[in-house]
Parts: sequence; C-alpha cells; structure tokens
Amino acid sequence: QVQLVESGGGLVQAGGSLRLSCAASGRTFSRYAMGWFRQAPGKEREFVAAVSWTDFTTYYANSVKGRFTISRDNAKNTVYLQMNSLKPEDTAVYYCAADKIATAQTMGDRSPKDYWGQGTQVTVSS
Repeated sequence: QVQLVESGGGLVQAGGSLRLSCAASGRTFSRYAMGWFRQAPGKEREFVAAVSWTDFTTYYANSVKGRFTISRDNAKNTVYLQMNSLKPEDTAVYYCAADKIATAQTMGDRSPKDYWGQGTQVTVSS
C-alpha cells in the first residue's frame, strides 16, 4: 500500500516558479514509477511528467517540456516537480500518481494507475 500526499501548490504570478512535492508512505516507493498530472476546471486530467524507478528516466508533456523538471529522492520517499516560467494556462489541481508496472513513457497513457494523491492547487495569475 502506498499513500501519496502532495504539497507546495499556491498562487504565483506568470513567469514565476513553484516546486511541488509528493511524499509517499510505504517501503516499496522506490519500485514505482511516479508521475504528475493536472486537471484544470472543465477539462480532463492530463499528463504532465513522469520518472521511472529503474534508471530515473524522465518524460514530459510537450506543453511543459523545458519549463518543468521532475525528480525523485528514494531515500526521502518523495518526488518533486520544479515548475519554472509558469503560465496562466498551467493553472490546475496537480496530482501525483504511482504505478508499479509503468515506465516513464507509459505513465502518461490512459491506463489506471495504482495510487493517486489528493491534489494540490496551482494558480498562475497573469
């Protein structure tokens, strides 16, 4: 069993930065691919970024590539999402997810994920 708790969301001006954290409980965190997703009001949840558990390979949605960086610290059971050059269209609730069989690349597909966090709100003002 893995429980995920996101933190670090907030209100920031366009062009600013935020770092989201997702703390995981459970001894097997290091064996799960981890990903970040987001859902804006009235829109479907979309993939943002993922990191594998085997070799820390990362994968990003085109909309955030070059601006966001995902990383993980298995010693701290935590995955991070560093978000720079934020835009108003990045406004959403951000969720982290864990999946035991996914890779960084497949984390973004529509298959069910093993565990989800409760989400953290990110609001970017123009």
